[in-house]
Amino acid sequence: MKKYYLISGVIFLLLTLISACQPAEIVPTQVCTNPTGNYESHPKALELQQVIDKYAQQGLPGISLLIRDGNGEWAGASGLADIEQNINMQPCHVSKIASVTKLFVGVLVMQLVDEGVLNLDDPISTWMPEKSIAKIENADKATLRQLLNHTSGIYDIITDNTFYLNVLNSPGRFWKSDELLKYAEGKPANFEPGADVKYSNTNLLLAAMIIEEATGKSHAQMIRDRIIDPLGMDNTYYHWHDKLPNFVAQGYYDLYNNGTISNLSNYNTGSGNGYGGIYSTVYDMQIFIEALLREKNLLSPAALEEMLKITSENVERNIAFGVAIRKDFLDRSAQEYGLGHRGRDLAYSADLYYFPNQDITMSYLVNYGTDGKSGLQEVFFNFRDELVGILMRE
Repeated sequence: MKKYYLISGVIFLLLTLISACQPAEIVPTQVCTNPTGNYESHPKALELQQVIDKYAQQGLPGISLLIRDGNGEWAGASGLADIEQNINMQPCHVSKIASVTKLFVGVLVMQLVDEGVLNLDDPISTWMPEKSIAKIENADKATLRQLLNHTSGIYDIITDNTFYLNVLNSPGRFWKSDELLKYAEGKPANFEPGADVKYSNTNLLLAAMIIEEATGKSHAQMIRDRIIDPLGMDNTYYHWHDKLPNFVAQGYYDLYNNGTISNLSNYNTGSGNGYGGIYSTVYDMQIFIEALLREKNLLSPAALEEMLKITSENVERNIAFGVAIRKDFLDRSAQEYGLGHRGRDLAYSADLYYFPNQDITMSYLVNYGTDGKSGLQEVFFNFRDELVGILMRE
């Protein structure tokens, strides 16, 4: 999710005092128990531990990482899951995967396409009530496919100043989809549907609403019934629909870009509405991406092929989208791309990718918001680049 706004210290202090009166969903982080694994035998074990230690020492609060390649699996962590409680980060700690949630919604859509419930090339007005989309430019023309591959041109609610002020004013609020959709009303579209590619969280908000309109069921419950539970992802939760456990890592951000980070764990930027909100571990994330892209047992071959129809690649912008899936690392060699999704929220970051040409899975969580402008943003970018470089090196 994109674009966070700095507010004055006085206003933030007042809002913090207000939020202190609200019950916290994320409580102080408790120690968790890691699955057993012979990770020390992996030939890159020392190098992988060193790289996460390096970037934790440079200021990223906590990092958990899992990789699987031809030499097996390695998992490790560095830094702190909870700075205030001095709790070390562990791979078993649950953290917010933010926009990686979109990948789950995309899989659910493709399952429904397979079953004939949805059609990717029908306009979204096929399912959405006219009163819900009448004031949203392009919503009367864009198709479901254009929502999912970000070619709809529809305004992104997460770029709206008023929305973020309301998040800060009521940080623990459980937003409903129709409440969020209002922030797109009356806003100009970025381009005509299909004319360009521009990431918009509103697209997946609408996709989740379409799922519910078409099936009469909660999209959150369907994600659990069709994906999370069947795959045995026992430490995956969709907030606010699921109660979070007591071993969720705290989330942080340098709000004033002055080197002092704030705990923003309980600031809810619209979780639970299709574009973000899932919390998971690096282990469960691996299960999901490999079921989808390596074992290929979540979708029919035809549905997976549709999901992987990629928009025109833009190496300069390092971006290309399929149906709710990203083709990433385009600035590397043509054979070193990853398929999956990245997650960026106010106080959390995640990457989940499968590199098909190398048969490598990469899953990591960072309990810091890296999309906002702060001194640690470049640290995170350097971490990401160095890590992938290690994975690609034989």
